[in-house]
Amino acid sequence: MIGAPQNRHVVVRQIERADLDLATSIAATGAATVHEAIGRRGYLGADIVSRQSGARVGGTAVTVLSHPGDNMMIHAAVEVCRPGDILVVANTAPSTHGMFGDLLATSLMGRGVRGLVIDAGVRDLADLNTMGFPVWSRHVSCQGTVKATAGSVNVPISIGGVTIDPGDVISADDDGVVVVPRAEAGWALEKSQARIANEAETRSRLEAGELGVDFYGLRDKLLSLGVEYIDEL
Repeated sequence: MIGAPQNRHVVVRQIERADLDLATSIAATGAATVHEAIGRRGYLGADIVSRQSGARVGGTAVTVLSHPGDNMMIHAAVEVCRPGDILVVANTAPSTHGMFGDLLATSLMGRGVRGLVIDAGVRDLADLNTMGFPVWSRHVSCQGTVKATAGSVNVPISIGGVTIDPGDVISADDDGVVVVPRAEAGWALEKSQARIANEAETRSRLEAGELGVDFYGLRDKLLSLGVEYIDEL
């Protein structure tokens, strides 16, 4: 959570987004690859997990800051979403409520939104999966919400200690969710593609029989740490 300046509650209608083609291409390399390639940054943490298998999406962040157990600002955010966006929801305090379900997903799909990342719970999970709307959440919960407390849309938010600004790149798949700052999108794609090329070469060497312990220079390190190689115990 970060919020609007001076504790104002705002819905920012116009934001600068990362190039959507860049965002799509970044996500195609895989969230784990992106995370490693950009210096092990941007990962929202192991508790924000995919609620389906095999989904991989990339897009631009529309951010929401909500009150726990209140999904009014999610409804407010739908109006400002564009095709290719991913809705990213944080709360002013921890929440286990099921703040998002199939009806909100229907509304977002009508706007061309590619998925949801939420630091709370989702509900109607079977329906969401049937609809093909991918979600990444901290919880799954049938506990409902109210619509009573003001929040903000398209302000900087924080999940897992990572700041997400409106328009940032979101890369999400079975491995988790990674955020790339909008200004770094082109560089992140180059670094991610270079990492894939390097891994392809590494894979070929391993398939040819080279040992990782030698390839990565670990044998000498093991010896320096006092590990002994013996034939029998």
